[in-house]
This record gives sequence, C-alpha cells and structure tokens, in this order.
Amino acid sequence: MARGDGAEQYSATSLLPVKPLSADGIKIEKKTKERRKPLSVCSKLCYAVGGAPYQITGSALGFFLQIYLLDVAQLDPFYASIILFVGRAWDAVTDPCVGFLVSRTKWTRFGRMMPWVLLSTPFAVTCYFLIWYVPAVEQGKVLWYLVFYCLFQSLQTCFHVPYSSFTMFISDDQKERDSATAYRMTVEVLGSVVGTAIQGQIVGGAITPCIPTEYDLDRDGNGTQPLRNVTRSLDDTKEAYMIASGVICAIYVLCATILFVGVKEQKGENLHPWSQKKAKPITFCQGLRLVMGHGPYVKLVLGFLFISLAFMLMEGNFALFLTYALDHREDFQNILLVIMLSGTISIPFWQWFLTRFGKKTAVYLGITWAVPFMILMVCIKSNLVISYMVSVATGASVAVAFLLPWSMLPDVVDDFKLKNPDIRGYEAIFFSFYVFFTKFASGVSLGISTLSLDFAGYVSRGCYQPESVILTLKVLVSPVPVALIAIGLLILKTYPIDEEKRKSNRKLLQELLDTEDSESETTALGSVV
Repeated sequence: MARGDGAEQYSATSLLPVKPLSADGIKIEKKTKERRKPLSVCSKLCYAVGGAPYQITGSALGFFLQIYLLDVAQLDPFYASIILFVGRAWDAVTDPCVGFLVSRTKWTRFGRMMPWVLLSTPFAVTCYFLIWYVPAVEQGKVLWYLVFYCLFQSLQTCFHVPYSSFTMFISDDQKERDSATAYRMTVEVLGSVVGTAIQGQIVGGAITPCIPTEYDLDRDGNGTQPLRNVTRSLDDTKEAYMIASGVICAIYVLCATILFVGVKEQKGENLHPWSQKKAKPITFCQGLRLVMGHGPYVKLVLGFLFISLAFMLMEGNFALFLTYALDHREDFQNILLVIMLSGTISIPFWQWFLTRFGKKTAVYLGITWAVPFMILMVCIKSNLVISYMVSVATGASVAVAFLLPWSMLPDVVDDFKLKNPDIRGYEAIFFSFYVFFTKFASGVSLGISTLSLDFAGYVSRGCYQPESVILTLKVLVSPVPVALIAIGLLILKTYPIDEEKRKSNRKLLQELLDTEDSESETTALGSVV
C-alpha cells in the first residue's frame, strides 16, 4: 500500500520496502522496449538519404574524372594515372584509421557518429568543388588535383565510415537493419543516378571540342572522317563542370542536414545494456587481428573485392569506351544514366529476391547476369539501340553489387558478436576495412588502366584514337571485369553464412539479448531493494 507522495511501497510477497518502479527498473524496461520498437518509415528514409552524398560524388568522379583530367584539364595520361591511383590509395588508407578513431569516439549530445558527419561536410564540399576547377597555372595542375582529390577523399571518409556504421546503432533487430539497408541502397543507387544525371546532362550540353589529329583518317583509308562538333570552346566545358559540381555540393549539404535532423543514434548500452557493461574495449591492433581472423568476414571481403573491382574498372573506363570505341560521344551521358536508372528500378526486386531465396543466391544470379552483356558490348559494332539495351541489362547487376555487400556485412558482424560476446567497439572496423580494400583495389585498377592508355598512345582531346587505344578500352571494360567476377564468385562459394546459418545466428543472438535484458532488469531491481 502507498502512504502519500514519496512514500515507500511494499512488495506483495515481502515486507521489504522497494523504491517505486519509476526508478532504474522502469528505465531499463523502457530502454528494452525502445530497442525493440520498429523503425519508422520516416527514420529509414532519413537514414537512407544520408548515403546519397557518397554515391552522388562517387558516380560523378568514377564516370567523369578520368575523361575530365585527360580532355578538359589536359593532363598527360601518366600524371592522370598518378592522381587517380594516389587519391584512391590515400582514401583507402584513411578508412581504417577513421574507423578506429570512430570506434574510440566518446558519446556526445549528438551521438558518437553524428559529430563526424557534421564537422566533415563543409570542408568536403569545398574540396569537391575545387577538384572540378582548372587552375590558371599550368605547372601546378598536377599538384592541385592531387591535393584536393586526396583531401576530399579523406573528408568524405570522415562522413561515410561513421554513416555506414550507423547500421549497427539504429536497431539491433536484423530484419529492421536489413529493411533500413534496403532503403539505403535504393537511395544510394538513386544517388548514383542523380550524380550521373547532373554531371552527365550539364557536361553533355557542353561537349569538349576535339582536336583533329593524324588518326582522323577513315578506318579504311579512303579519306577523312567528318569532324565532330567543335563550335563550343573549352571554356564552356570547364564552366559546365563547375556548375555541375556546385549543384552536387548543394545536394551533399542538404542530405547531411536531413540525416542529422531525422535519425536518432541509439547509445550502445541502449542496444545491449548488459553486454556493454561486461564488454572489454580493444585496441586497434587487437581489433584488426580479430576482424581479419574471422573467416566469414575475410571470404566476404575477398569475394566482393574482386566483384567491386570489376565494376569499378568498367565504370572508370566506360565514358572513354563509349566515346571512342563505340563512337557515342553525343550520347554517352544518356547511356550512363540508363545504367543507373535500371539499377535503381531493380533494387526492390533484388530485395524481395534475397529475402525469398537467400543472399548468396542473389549474388550468384545477379552478378552473373551482367557477364553475357559485357561480352556482347565489345563484340558488336557501334549500334546505339543495342548499347541502350545492354545498359538496361547491366544496370540490374550494378544494383546487386550495390545492395548485397552492405546487406551481408551486418550478418558477419552478428556472427562475430556471437563468437566474441565480451568484446565491444569493433563495428566500425568491420565496415572501414571492407571499404579500405575495395578503394585501394579501385585505385590500383584506375591507375593501371589510365597508364595502359598512355602506353597505347592515347591522344588528349583527339577526335579519334588509334586502334591500340580502342583495343585497350575493350579489354578494360569486358575481358578483365569478366575474369574478376569469376574469381569473386568462386571465393564467395566458400562463404559459410547461408540462409540457414543466418537464421540460426539471428535466433541465438535474440536469445542472448533476451538473457541480457533479463539479467539487466534483475540487477537493477536488486540494486534498489
């Protein structure tokens, strides 16, 4: 019975006084219910929007930076290859470093991850804008692009590593995380569409004028080929690139704002209150050894490393391939846009497919789907209709390459969590090292491919290229990616977390969380008796 305000209450089975359950016991019960509360559609959408800046800038840089450095900034292919390689390699190195720093970041009023997003955004957009500016000093161009490309990649890492780690801090329910990941992947692929559309359509309206060379002779040697449109000046093209970068910078800031306003980061102990108290923090080296010693993670990363490398190699050289090998200079930006649109539209299908037939099956079917079309693309002669058909089909595989790695990484983290329940602070390391390996590999591939074009005799701003360059471009967008895809799929064949294992892990993890909650409530009630 109660005796007025603030009076003690007595247990029905004991005469021992206990404090009102509005104290620690209710708090923990409230946290448990809060943890299990499904994420709202609004929260998922706001979370998903935060992934758009990475893909918008990534698609613009991936599709257009190489051709921009060669034909607009007019750098020698050798120096362009150095910029592309060093920029990506530096970006790769910063990922595990930022991941470690994020894992050691203390909780603030804005969370652990959000301060990184907020502080990096203004500096990142400034550096991105300056990447697309051609400095007046001719001899300082290489250093200009190298510095601002590396700075932007570092600042974007400070945004994206914490953001990707958000997956483990918005909910501990695997279904909710998978659902949020699907929202995120849809928006990210849409972000790639937006980046490709903005950059392609604005720049496509101001096509870089070419310079007639000795290679403008007809392929049969019967005269000269008609010269391409040279009515626009190079200054028009430079201005178009800067306008496109300004629009993308504005979208970047808008998406970061929506993420900050619309997503609530849950504190670690809110997700796993009892395990967080028992857990032991780990150093960077310890975390690295544990992560790289986890078999499922290593196999997943290696498999998608080769697959990602295949698509990145194709992405980096596709604009040049369409321009020179297929002679689609006036239409290449539209073909790139079709690929991204096809990928966006197919995301919901692949999300349904992986929930119905499993993630590994989705990987095998989705990735191999692109192989025959990659082969067809280099076997046919220049045909605009067929190029669009191939683009639509290839886009479906691009969607799988976007969706599946980020959908499968949380499964690996859960598997690690079950095997190492007393360890905490490792989530960001899993995500950052995956990004590290893929970015480093893409830097190597872009550097080598651009250097290969230099050896083949690439002519900057040439209306046409020698046959050796055409052959090199064909090899870079078809045979090499197909071989890399085959290696990646063979490695993923050994990946042990299939649907049965994933469901078993989810059940065991839920039992562990239920036990933790029960122990937390018992401890809290015992402390107030």
